[in-house]
Amino acid sequence: MFAWWGRAVVRFRWVVLAAAAALVLVGAAWGSGVFGALTGGGFEDPSAESTKFRERVVAELGNQDVDVLVLYSDAGVAVDDPRFRDPVTATLEKVRALPEVASVTSFYDTQSPALVSTDRHATYAMVQLKATDPDGKTSAYETIEPALTAPGITTRTGGTIPFLDEANEQTSADLARAEMFSLPVLLVLLVLIFGGLAAAATPLMIGGIAILGSLVVVRLINMVTDVSVFAINIITLIGLGMAVDYALFIVSRFREELAHGHEPPAAIARTMATAGRTVLVSGLTIALALASLLIFPQSFLRSMGFGGLAAVLVAMLAALTALPALLVVLGHRINALRVPLPWGRGRGRTSGDGAWARIARSVMRRPIVYAAGVIVILGVLASPVLRIEFGGFDERVLPPGSEPRVVSDAISADFAGGTVGPIEVLVSGGGTAASERVASSIAALPDVTDVQAAASQGGSSLLTVTYQGESTGDAAQEVVRAIRDLPEPAGVDVLVGGRTAADIDLIDSLVAHLPWMALIMASATLVLLFLAFGSIVLPIKAVLMNLVSIGASFGVVVWVFQDGHFADFLGFTPTGFIEPSNPILMLAVLFGLATDYEVFLLSRVREEWDRGGDNTASVASGLQHTGRIITAAALLLIVVVAGFASGGIAFIKLIGIGMIVAIIVDATLVRLLLVPATMRLLGRWNWWAPGPLGAIYRRFGIRELEPHPAVAKEEALAGSGRGD
Repeated sequence: MFAWWGRAVVRFRWVVLAAAAALVLVGAAWGSGVFGALTGGGFEDPSAESTKFRERVVAELGNQDVDVLVLYSDAGVAVDDPRFRDPVTATLEKVRALPEVASVTSFYDTQSPALVSTDRHATYAMVQLKATDPDGKTSAYETIEPALTAPGITTRTGGTIPFLDEANEQTSADLARAEMFSLPVLLVLLVLIFGGLAAAATPLMIGGIAILGSLVVVRLINMVTDVSVFAINIITLIGLGMAVDYALFIVSRFREELAHGHEPPAAIARTMATAGRTVLVSGLTIALALASLLIFPQSFLRSMGFGGLAAVLVAMLAALTALPALLVVLGHRINALRVPLPWGRGRGRTSGDGAWARIARSVMRRPIVYAAGVIVILGVLASPVLRIEFGGFDERVLPPGSEPRVVSDAISADFAGGTVGPIEVLVSGGGTAASERVASSIAALPDVTDVQAAASQGGSSLLTVTYQGESTGDAAQEVVRAIRDLPEPAGVDVLVGGRTAADIDLIDSLVAHLPWMALIMASATLVLLFLAFGSIVLPIKAVLMNLVSIGASFGVVVWVFQDGHFADFLGFTPTGFIEPSNPILMLAVLFGLATDYEVFLLSRVREEWDRGGDNTASVASGLQHTGRIITAAALLLIVVVAGFASGGIAFIKLIGIGMIVAIIVDATLVRLLLVPATMRLLGRWNWWAPGPLGAIYRRFGIRELEPHPAVAKEEALAGSGRGD
């Protein structure tokens, strides 16, 4: 099938290239418009209590969200001094009159001590916007922001909407910086890997097609459902990374076939029959791993799934269509514009006696020693996972100097209420008497500093509960749980909302959906790898290998980001916990990437096995042919990821560091040492499949080469394989 596909691409190469060019133009002209259409937020579960709380508040009391906090301060003047009071009150009166503003609450209106700092040199006002959706609120905030500044008084803005707005702006800036860093370094590395400018340029061209094509797909998806702005990060990260990986694999095989004397059309047919098959299996496996994110109710994770799916599938299709069409047109000119390198021409040797093969044979001579040593190292790396703590994200994910974070830190440290995210309680039914009973019960709880009635209408009341510390802290979470555990008065419905309640509900929702995600990823990997390799042992081993490398990555992430090691060097603020959606996203991405390298290696091992039926020789030859490519692919992907890990958003940095660790572990300890060791220990069982499954593979397997007669004979025997 794959050789036929190669011949079809050769025949219609100009049509394919024209379609790719059209996709690039549409992506640049129309797809890039998705940047202005994506949404912020999307971390809530629609069925969670905190979400229902918000819906009920709007229905019963109207919009009560505090969207913007405006912090006014002056180290030399107190808030009661006319030099402070007059410019602030005059400014707030003008803000109240703006058409985008629903209400403004300040110390000067309420005389609430919670709105004044303990040293009385700062106060903050709470601004509520008329818009009800996050995008409308963000647009309104950007409109009114200049009017919030009080003349002569230090003015900073924070709260939910400025936080989301700053996060979006920081994400865009990080994205641009990552691209500026990654692309030149990638080009230099590709020149060193290929030894020529022509070959080095092709992966970047496919990367451009993948990114722009993915933007088109995501904009189409956004016309049907909301997509988070953070999807752009995964599109660029995964799209560029996978496109470079796949192009590297296909271009390397094409040049290998040319070196064996095949003309370009025949070389493309043979390349697609081997490397093309590998790219297809890898792309589908990664896509299905990322598709597992679609089962989560949070639109943030679904958006990452949509973005990742689009990026992987477009990168895969570009590598299977536009790239071979371009290679046919270039032909032997793929080796043009050679760059003289000090290691000469022998570096790319893929014969069975190269350095990679010698490493494989060394490992397979002492498989137990190598396997045990690697497992111990990976166990040590993974051990911090045992003490992982989860908590919601807050302004500390932003760089220290950003205004929303400065406001959050100041209110938490200097104000009696001590929080920018009060717990909110809706009391429906029972009137004022029921509301007072609930408020009295809440005020008696540990860690509660104040309970205030914020709004009342009909039989419903909204209470705000303050506490000391961050909204993501243990004290805040204990207060939420304690309020939810309080008995409700007869005929009264009590719902708890706010930032802390939303964090708790998020964790509960993720935990509930995680087993289904794991089932989807594992099932898809087992089925696809079985169809690719005709074994039930190798897919199971691949899943276990993936978990080993991912566990090591998670352990390092906990050690760094939860415990705070290297925080100053990496430029983030440790919080003592991990935001729970980050490991979920990392699991999907890293599981797919680990499978990618597994497929690269095992595809060539299977190819060698089909030729000769010798397990040890197949592993050594497979590693010799793919070791350099996998190492180069890992290095290139690390460069791409490093560009994002250097950004200012802490959770993007966390995912980037986790990916870098996983890539290094996977490309060295796992693929180079653990896989050859375990394959040697398993011997002929590597290729074992029960009779019915063996028959399915012979009929439907994703294979191209006819197996060696000895292999074919043993495959025909139910439940058997061949080894040493």
